[in-house]
Amino acid sequence: MDDPFKPEAIEAARVLFAHPVRFLMGAAEITQLPEPDLPEVAFAGRSNVGKSSLINALTGRHGLARASNEPGRTREVNLFVLDERMRLVDLPGYGFARAAKSETAKFQNLGRAYLRGRPTLKRVYLLIDARHGLKSADTEALDALDQAAVSYQIVLTKADKLRTTEAAEKVAEQTLKAVSRRPAAFPRIAVTSSESGRGIPELRAEIVEAAQFADL
Repeated sequence: MDDPFKPEAIEAARVLFAHPVRFLMGAAEITQLPEPDLPEVAFAGRSNVGKSSLINALTGRHGLARASNEPGRTREVNLFVLDERMRLVDLPGYGFARAAKSETAKFQNLGRAYLRGRPTLKRVYLLIDARHGLKSADTEALDALDQAAVSYQIVLTKADKLRTTEAAEKVAEQTLKAVSRRPAAFPRIAVTSSESGRGIPELRAEIVEAAQFADL
């Protein structure tokens, strides 16, 4: 897919993400969230799709967001502050969790409550494993985002696991077609790999564009 960003936009985003970033808090209840005084972008997706790894790759900090091999480990809304100018939000995963059903519903409903009630939320990045494409659990998430009128963009993760670049582009084309008529879907698919770094500079630029910084 063609890169819509000019080199200067890529560089400006790289510089921003090279600034200090810190873990702010993990909110177990919606009332624990900080005041909505900074622009926020959120990362959502099925459990074990690579949200923490992607946040680490974007910020260049390997241990910022704690990745786990155990699906369903993220059970809070985790917030990170970038350059004291915006927040990156890691939402609880959906689709699988090694927890009691009541507990699973609690932390997944927490994510939904965040999506519905956060006025400074600029965009949700919905992560999809490039090897598997959209699944039924993802469709439920798309429906929820559309109903909440929250702008979201599909991010294909783990593109390095596919054999060829062409295979990843094919998945991207199929995914874009599948969401093309959804009212809240952003009409571009990001293809990424946290391992190889593919698509990470471009996704940074996407985030900067979504955050609507006047000086970048």
